[in-house]
Amino acid sequence: MPVRKAPNASSTRADATLAGVLAAIGCLMVALTDMTGLQFADIPIWAPLLAALLLPLPLVWRRRFPVPAAIAQIVIYVAAGESGAIELYASQVALFMGFYSIGAWDPDRRRAFWSRVVISLLMAAWLAASAVRGFFDPETGERGVSAYFALLMIQVVVNAAYFGGGWIFGDRAWRSAIEQERLAAAHAEIEAQQQQLADQAVSLERLRIARELHDVVAHHVSAMGVQAGAARRVLATDQEKAADALRHVEASAREAITELRSLVVTLRSEDDGAAAAPDLDALPDLVEAARTSGQRVTLATIGEPRRVTPMVGLTAFRVVQEALTNARKHAGPVAEVDVRVRYLPDELEVEIADDGHGSGAGQHGAGAGVLGMRERVAALGGSLEVGPRSRGGWLVRARIPAHGGAARPTDAATDPADAAPAAPTTTV
Repeated sequence: MPVRKAPNASSTRADATLAGVLAAIGCLMVALTDMTGLQFADIPIWAPLLAALLLPLPLVWRRRFPVPAAIAQIVIYVAAGESGAIELYASQVALFMGFYSIGAWDPDRRRAFWSRVVISLLMAAWLAASAVRGFFDPETGERGVSAYFALLMIQVVVNAAYFGGGWIFGDRAWRSAIEQERLAAAHAEIEAQQQQLADQAVSLERLRIARELHDVVAHHVSAMGVQAGAARRVLATDQEKAADALRHVEASAREAITELRSLVVTLRSEDDGAAAAPDLDALPDLVEAARTSGQRVTLATIGEPRRVTPMVGLTAFRVVQEALTNARKHAGPVAEVDVRVRYLPDELEVEIADDGHGSGAGQHGAGAGVLGMRERVAALGGSLEVGPRSRGGWLVRARIPAHGGAARPTDAATDPADAAPAAPTTTV
């Protein structure tokens, strides 16, 4: 069952202030009424003043103990009324606040309902008993029966309005407080989810930056290493070839700096950067750069070329780039690398295979490069195959939905290398 927030010290101080104000007003009303001579003529003035002080006192605990506070007020009110020591103005407000507080603050709604029923019946019975006694009072005959019953109806209507209003507004205050509690809980949950989403977005952005940096740096640094090694070997015997190799090192370094600068600009911009990223149109330049660095690479396009989304094009480009880098590092400079781009009805397939005849040596396993490729492809709902070929060499094949659909459980990537024996060429 929903429960509103418990009262605190501040609300207790507010209730104490309310009780003090009502007590002061009640004493003032007693003094003014005594001056008119309409009441308190036959009793000492201290009695109504004491009643005016005691009646609002239970309101200090009206939120923490609403039912006992209301019952205490009823007892004080009836006792003062029977002795003729009740003033008829501030006392009604104090009584209303006590009855109202049961509906507004009692967490046990069943108890709140029945306690108000009992209080209403007791007050009605007391009012009826007072009406019967008043009917036989000698003063009633002097004023007339009609006047008496008119005064009695006024009292009935006023009491019904007070107790009915206290009941209705108390329940309404309870429902409003519960709704506010629910809204506050929902707001806190939304804020927590927003913070979680923000943290996830930061993590994903860091992962994307790491992938981009790995793809750019690994590819160009690998090419520079190969060219620098070639230049070192022929520096003493063929300075022209050494100079040509060093020019390729310089070109690769400049291209790496350009891509890094483009990556930084993309990360600083407010869009997703897909428009400035490489795509399928950049594959010929990538293959040509690999050939220039000494790799034997062929590029073939199978099927009718068509437009794909920027993210699909970027993912395909990065897969080819990473596979060429791995082939350069592990398949050796004399290996033949075949790059094929297939336009299937609903998918784009890129395949990079080497013949495994190179002299490069590597350790069997899948490092950050393959992990990055797998995550890129899986993020678009595709699949990735990585492993040795049966006739020698290494194969990387990625299938990506042409429109970059969401990942599905049935699209989980599998790695043939997990079940295949170790081969001379491996990926990292």
